[in-house]
Amino acid sequence: MVTEFLMARQKAFPAGFCLLLALACAPIIAANAAVIASIDRVKVELNESFTLKVLVDTAIDVAPNASALDTDFYVGSRSQLSNTTIVNGQITRSRTWTYVLMAKRAGNLVIPSIIIGAEHSEPIDITILPQSKTAPGEADIFVAADVDFEQSYVQAQILYTVKVYRAVATRQPRLSEPEIKGVDVLIQGAGEERSYEALLNGKSYNVVERIYALFPQQSGEIRIEPARFEARVLRDGRITGRKVFQSQPIVINIKPIPPPPSEFPRAAWLPAKAVTLSEEWSREPDAMPAGEPITRHVQVTALGQLSTQIPLIDLSVPGSIKVYPDKPELQVRAVDGGILATRTDQYAMIGIVPGDVELPEIQLPWWDISAGEWKVATLPGRTMVILPSADAPMPQATPQVDASASDSEAATIVVHSDFWRRVSEVLAGIWVLTMLVWWWSGKPAPKTRVVEEPPIHKQQSRLLKQARKAALGGDAATVKATLLKWGRLQWPDNAPRSIGEIADRVTAPLDAQLRQLSRGSYGPSASGEWQGDALAKALRSFAVRKEVAEITIVDTLPPLMP
Repeated sequence: MVTEFLMARQKAFPAGFCLLLALACAPIIAANAAVIASIDRVKVELNESFTLKVLVDTAIDVAPNASALDTDFYVGSRSQLSNTTIVNGQITRSRTWTYVLMAKRAGNLVIPSIIIGAEHSEPIDITILPQSKTAPGEADIFVAADVDFEQSYVQAQILYTVKVYRAVATRQPRLSEPEIKGVDVLIQGAGEERSYEALLNGKSYNVVERIYALFPQQSGEIRIEPARFEARVLRDGRITGRKVFQSQPIVINIKPIPPPPSEFPRAAWLPAKAVTLSEEWSREPDAMPAGEPITRHVQVTALGQLSTQIPLIDLSVPGSIKVYPDKPELQVRAVDGGILATRTDQYAMIGIVPGDVELPEIQLPWWDISAGEWKVATLPGRTMVILPSADAPMPQATPQVDASASDSEAATIVVHSDFWRRVSEVLAGIWVLTMLVWWWSGKPAPKTRVVEEPPIHKQQSRLLKQARKAALGGDAATVKATLLKWGRLQWPDNAPRSIGEIADRVTAPLDAQLRQLSRGSYGPSASGEWQGDALAKALRSFAVRKEVAEITIVDTLPPLMP
């Protein structure tokens, strides 16, 4: 079994690299080369391959010493890549070695240091899980799907993984997006599609893996329909007709939000796998002159949550410091544990009164979805030292006043002036009249109710629900108007101006349905024919393309049709 893996994957180093190395006429400095090792996954099933990359930040002709890998891993194919970059006349070179590995046993293993010349990489921890029991016997093609939680809570992340195993060649393959029924769910792609090798029951498979992060918005039940893989199979030199392969359906129970902990009765709901607090200062606050501003950045990092769900930190400071908050910075990226979200709040702080100021500890309660309990992330307090300002005026001496003269003057004013006494009498009468009117009415002043704007993700969920309802009703105008509102929330700094722009920023199948809607409304035929049920179905399962975040609109002319 292992011999088949090694023979199938073993490859020689490309001979063309010798020519590239000869063309790169630069001195070879092996002693100062930084060696960086990385793997594509930190959790791998037994008999699944993974990729180890070793990067050296300079041109080098010394091959890595990777013999230590043979202790716990089978080493398959090996390759290398040289890269040369010229920026403003500065030439930088690097070289990357790639190894395809497969673990010999399950457990918590360590990828040892890779030695190149006089330098070496840092060890890497990797978890090798037991082989999955979802493999259906000796099938040439099958689809497996699973979730990390069969029971979860509202707005808590659920990772849905789909794997397509192929032991034979296929043509025109297509893996459909997940179809979810039940309560409303936000779907986020949790990383790029992966491809690797696996050995099951002595048979070698090529595996394609996709991971989705699901965020249910209501309590109830989620039903994930079977994942569908369609392809034409190449067997014995002949191509069969198009065949469909499906996984088993999955049902998830979503529980309501539990009550907050007793010590934090007003705690915001923040379900995650891990939450950390950190801070950065524009300069050290241990010697800050009064009147000069200093900037404090407080960052909340949540694994398994969206950035819009992270609450605002209640930054309480003494009255001797003025605080001016700025707009928060929100970021989201996919990691091995799902979605890693960060919220960075920026505060400009100005000390007013010289002296030592104690900043209290910051506490953020959150719900651990793995342990099923409340936990608290903390940021230790610290002391700010406010120094007297160099431009502050010197304090003036308090003038001495003759007490007897003051008393005499005050007495003279009271005796000889009736104006202020009359003003006081009038104000007292108005106050008495006001109290009588209030007592007679018997009704307290109405309280002003402050309506808080719901979080952005809830607004987006409501808009998508309205768009689905309008699509089922065949109301194209409402669908377009609602989706444009959703787009302004999704991309506040680069809002789309038409349905066609939204189609360019989302994944299948929603992009195709939106283009059909746009063509039906404004195209040459203008037939108005578009499939409302298909569009409503596509609005339930789609993701935002990552490259959209980097798009900058340079066209200053608005579109002909919004």
